[in-house]
Amino acid sequence: MIVNSDGGSTDGTAQQVLEAGLPESSVLMLAHPLHPVHRLTTPYHGLPGKGSAFRTIFQLAESLGARACAVVDADLRSITPQWIELLVRPVLDHGYDFVAPYYLRHKYDGTITNSIVYPLTRALYGKRIRQPIGGDFGFSGGLVSHYLQHDVWQSDVARFGIDIWATTTAICGNFRLCQAFLGAKIHDAKDPGSDLSAMLAQVVGSLFAEMENHAAIWREDHQPEIVPIFGFQFAVGTETVSVNIRRMIDSFRRACQDLREVWGAILSAENLAGLEALATRAEEPFRFEDSLWVRSVYDFAAGYRRRVIDRDHLLRSLTPLYLGWVASFILQVEAAGPEQVEERLEALCRVYESEKPYLNSRWGDSG
Repeated sequence: MIVNSDGGSTDGTAQQVLEAGLPESSVLMLAHPLHPVHRLTTPYHGLPGKGSAFRTIFQLAESLGARACAVVDADLRSITPQWIELLVRPVLDHGYDFVAPYYLRHKYDGTITNSIVYPLTRALYGKRIRQPIGGDFGFSGGLVSHYLQHDVWQSDVARFGIDIWATTTAICGNFRLCQAFLGAKIHDAKDPGSDLSAMLAQVVGSLFAEMENHAAIWREDHQPEIVPIFGFQFAVGTETVSVNIRRMIDSFRRACQDLREVWGAILSAENLAGLEALATRAEEPFRFEDSLWVRSVYDFAAGYRRRVIDRDHLLRSLTPLYLGWVASFILQVEAAGPEQVEERLEALCRVYESEKPYLNSRWGDSG
């Protein structure tokens, strides 16, 4: 069954599915399967958002007794029929429960994932899942049923954080995890220096909320664990992402003045002083040290937990800090190839892991 589950979008996806016209005489669909492939397109009448769309798909999968289920984002322009097989085959043939995507992306694309979500998830839980919020996943029937038992579908998780929730829930539920190499991810990418404040707040807020929910698990020691990758890995071209480095650096420097009081409630005195020194440093190139960045992220996670200020204000005040690190990263990898970029991100991950005792000290003893 092919399901287009519309979570309240206005992009016309449902109409395109209805007009696709699956060929009834296709041997691939009618001769080999026991039943022809069915198509269902349905709007979800509930809390709008991607999570609501996921819930509809999960309910259908459970009611049909599906052994495997795959979901893909609607804005993809690089998807191929092979993606579906790569997302469900590890479940059907090898007994995995959760299949995360493994893409090749432009080095300036996915900066929220690269700077926060991937290294933090890896440091917390020890699982090297490269794209925890990739949006294109495979699930076993058992994991789908497990998801439906959770009471999150009327919360902000369902609206903004379903990807990281699905990944974290699979990790913490001790389900079998793997990744599928899907080639290039070409979608509607954005300049990381553009107004991403709302998106960053939604993603990071969901990530911090999951940290609260699973503190008993991540506060234990976890050695980094390689998660197997299915599919033949090959080099592919990616679309260029335009960036405005000067605008990002200027935003960071202004925030060091305008948000000093806000950051003072969130950051340690040492980290705040480090940021102010960076903002006033005249020499080039602009360089945001990983240790300062990681400790600042950990300060924000602990501040979110303790509600040192309004959580929405806290999350939005992270944006210029994030832009400063991204600007520094771009300057460092301007001439780097894909392998060198991954080596640079691997170094960042190791800092997240080595600074985890700092997070524990800032987090506190309870909760």
